[in-house]
Amino acid sequence: MKWTRRRFLQAAGFMAGGVASGVGRWRVPAGSLAGVSVPPDVEKIPIVDTHQHLWDLSRLRLPWLAGDSRLNRDYLLRDYLQAVAGLPVVKAVYMEVAVVDEDVVKEAEWIIDICHRGEGPTVAAVIGGRPASEEFTAYLARFRGNPVVKGVRWIPPASKLGHKLYFSPQMRANLRLLGEWGMRFDICIPPDWLADAVEIVDACPETRFVLDHCGNADPQQFGRWGKERGEEAARYVERWKRGIDTLAARQNVVCKISGIIARVKPDDWGPEDLAPIVNHCLAAFGPDRVMFAGDWPVCTKGASLREWILALHQIVADRPLEERGKLFHDNAVRFYQLG
Repeated sequence: MKWTRRRFLQAAGFMAGGVASGVGRWRVPAGSLAGVSVPPDVEKIPIVDTHQHLWDLSRLRLPWLAGDSRLNRDYLLRDYLQAVAGLPVVKAVYMEVAVVDEDVVKEAEWIIDICHRGEGPTVAAVIGGRPASEEFTAYLARFRGNPVVKGVRWIPPASKLGHKLYFSPQMRANLRLLGEWGMRFDICIPPDWLADAVEIVDACPETRFVLDHCGNADPQQFGRWGKERGEEAARYVERWKRGIDTLAARQNVVCKISGIIARVKPDDWGPEDLAPIVNHCLAAFGPDRVMFAGDWPVCTKGASLREWILALHQIVADRPLEERGKLFHDNAVRFYQLG
């Protein structure tokens, strides 16, 4: 399918009555993106979504969904296909969804089957695992050499115990094993832990790391929202920047531009509210070590996946087409060896 600018706008649902305005304005139902200009060459940029969540609650247990009325239901491949219908998402990488320990193997086998079936864009997976555990090697051996398994993620409890486990000798030994076996590890930790994460990266020089969600930055500490919060927000931003810059200095770390959309105020945000975070990550990591990630359906806590994609296009609109192509597609294909 040839992606014209008209087709892109129609697919995104931002054309009134199917007719472009002629001046390239996005038209959206909510107020967050009204009046935002569409970059004129978006049709030239295919998308690899490097952070796709799916879950079937009849198969998998996700304790963290309890009490979340928006997310506490099935989100299946057919739902994702509806979310990206018409948009140029050509491939997707599944990201583990923090199931209970007893379901980790079941989750991995389920998503591997989805990848092999080829019924959608999902072609690879980052599976769950517990690398702070002595049993991790035996678990990982199940999937060693499987071409669709690209790496592992574990989100630790945001507590002193979680910190102790995450930065333990056992954790480091198992992350080095990931590198030896050609797999990657996603870092998904509180911003206060970013400086500590450098110790892990330095201890595992042969392992490729992915920093999720711009280091879990909170956009409400930046820009107009941060000004309202005063000095506390300013300290938060400076601490986050130092953590990002330190990790970015390590060449075996790449950064996913994602996650921040889930923390905006719905219907009261615009690309300018996310731009300080995005632009700092792009500057720190450079054009070759950043990747777009959707974080669907978690992103819908702030906006639709379409709105997130189009907002990011607007934020980077002034950058060269080659750099935008790397962000949305090329870097992901290379990093995850998607062919």
